[in-house]
Amino acid sequence: MSNPKRTTYQPRQLSAGDFPIAMDTGVIAAGQTLSCGAVLGQVTATKEYLLSKATAEDGSQVPTAILDQDVDTTGGAKNAPIRLTGQVLGSQLTLGEGLTLAAAKVALRPLCLFIR
Repeated sequence: MSNPKRTTYQPRQLSAGDFPIAMDTGVIAAGQTLSCGAVLGQVTATKEYLLSKATAEDGSQVPTAILDQDVDTTGGAKNAPIRLTGQVLGSQLTLGEGLTLAAAKVALRPLCLFIR
């Protein structure tokens, strides 16, 4: 009899505390493959979310939400759950080009999204 194959399950823990979590559904702009924990900014003209990058000039440079599940929009924009409030682990976040964890903390704190 052969030995069973062992695999290890590593749950992704985004939450970092007991601050109330408020969720919503956001439209994630086309052309992205994002993982849970991506820090998102909202494009002013379309109200769609992009991975927040410090160099963007379309409104998405300002972090406004955190993606709550993996999403692939390479085939077109999709709805996905986003966190609007809560406490999250900084080690689980995906930051866009030029965005630092410190800058994300400052931008998200007034929105009641706290990074630990």
